[in-house]
Amino acid sequence: MRAARAGAGQLAPAAAEGLEAAAGSQPPCRCPVRREGSHRSRRKEKKPKETRLPTDPSSLLEMAGEITETGELYSPYVGLVYMFNLIVGTGALTMPKAFATAGWLVSLVLLVFLGFMSFVTTTFVIEAMAAANAQLHWKRMENHQEEEEEDSSTASDSDVLVQDNYERAEKRPILSVQRRGSLNLFEITDRVEMGQMASMFFNKVGVNLFYFCIIIYLYGDLAIYAAAVPFSLMQVTCATGNESCGVEADTKHNDTDPCWGPLRRVDAYRIYLAVFTLLLGPFTFFDVQKTKYLQILTSLMRWVAFAIMIVLALVRIGNGHREGHPPLADFSGIRNLFGVCVYSFMCQHSLPSLVTPVSSKRHLTRLVFLDYVLILAFYGLLCFTAIFCFRGDSLMDMYTLNFARCDVVSLAAVRFFLGLFPVFTISTNFPIIAVTLRNNWKTLFHRDGGTYPWVVDRVVFPTITLLPPVLVAFCTHDLESLVGITGAYAGTGIQYVIPAFLVYHSRKDTQLALGYGTINKHRSPFRHAFWVGFVLLWAFSCFFFVTANIVLSETKV
Repeated sequence: MRAARAGAGQLAPAAAEGLEAAAGSQPPCRCPVRREGSHRSRRKEKKPKETRLPTDPSSLLEMAGEITETGELYSPYVGLVYMFNLIVGTGALTMPKAFATAGWLVSLVLLVFLGFMSFVTTTFVIEAMAAANAQLHWKRMENHQEEEEEDSSTASDSDVLVQDNYERAEKRPILSVQRRGSLNLFEITDRVEMGQMASMFFNKVGVNLFYFCIIIYLYGDLAIYAAAVPFSLMQVTCATGNESCGVEADTKHNDTDPCWGPLRRVDAYRIYLAVFTLLLGPFTFFDVQKTKYLQILTSLMRWVAFAIMIVLALVRIGNGHREGHPPLADFSGIRNLFGVCVYSFMCQHSLPSLVTPVSSKRHLTRLVFLDYVLILAFYGLLCFTAIFCFRGDSLMDMYTLNFARCDVVSLAAVRFFLGLFPVFTISTNFPIIAVTLRNNWKTLFHRDGGTYPWVVDRVVFPTITLLPPVLVAFCTHDLESLVGITGAYAGTGIQYVIPAFLVYHSRKDTQLALGYGTINKHRSPFRHAFWVGFVLLWAFSCFFFVTANIVLSETKV
């Protein structure tokens, strides 16, 4: 029998010190039981009527501030747009080069299959969310009946009930049962983040492994961001100084090539990295919050940039400037393609923040499926226009940089917008993810009733958060490899392993708590145990394949 982690502290990213006990960490009994003993003993055992769910930092949609409240409701189609916007992020900018390296046919097949696997695990997370809500709803019903029993017991002990009070005491439980009967236990009304679900369904080891996986993923995110911004700045500013519209567009640069006078390109990159760290690093020592308007602005910039790139690529192809002739298949590029695709389909960690506020969840699975179809179509359009418009060896790690060339875009404002667009969008996310990672470290080492010394809380945790990704970015700016490794390892854990174990244990707990005939209205279409085993087998197979590929590649070198 697994022991659920009682009182597991989950995290409010903007106030990590305010760790609270995890609600419903023990599976509730199948039916309310009258507690024996005096009224005083029942008073001691009484639990709060409303349990406030702590925020979990794994939700990267709203990584700062209290997000346990459901918030303002929105329609299913608005939720569809939000989910599309969350999945299609800056990770998609590394996909064209991965497509060109692996070959268009292999890339297309793998992209569709990984999109399908991501959809399967998304339905797993939604089912686990519904199961967690059912346990919380049942616990509240149990607490409500205990309070009613206390009221009736207190009234009988005082022996001063008048007839009206007696009738009210008799009628209230019946009315309460009627109200409870009309409520579907599996309705997703509480925002239960993945960390909270882990504390409800996993044992202590499982919870620690969950946080370890989240931490590794966030480190990878920060390393990618720390490298992408200086790399983009280096490409734009160094090219501006040395190239003009008449220069050969396919000139390949090495890090040792000159940038400004005696400074090499790698020197410029490291200068930009130092400035980036000095400007944004201090936010790791404080709490930051991404505002609604900043989200809207960054999202608008992203979609304008994607639209411009697709249109320009189509125009170049239509004008006969098609340069790309990608191969059908090149299996040497599958490793990075796999990691990039997993990274680009990542949304499972933020599903509670997206799904809970949806006003009508009746056709939720269909809408999610539609979202994945649209995302697949968008990724296909972006990548295929890229690999046929540009030669494979000329595609940059960050696709926007291919449009910072004079021969591709004659308008300087558009060139600078596309070249520098990742700088702004990534810079706004870096401090928020850093604070999230810092708070995850605090949660991982937190012990109930304990507090951290000021130096540990304000210096040690921010330092161990900031230094590793900056050091990785200092050593390499190979964005394709960084995204590939992050997606292949930590991404596999978050996208495949954790959802599979969550849905497996949530099903077992639901059967034990509510009975074997209980039906989860939000259960996954892939409800057979075969699918859980298949997802885990696929995840571990990918893990070993990527590891073996890396080892063999290094051996050849």
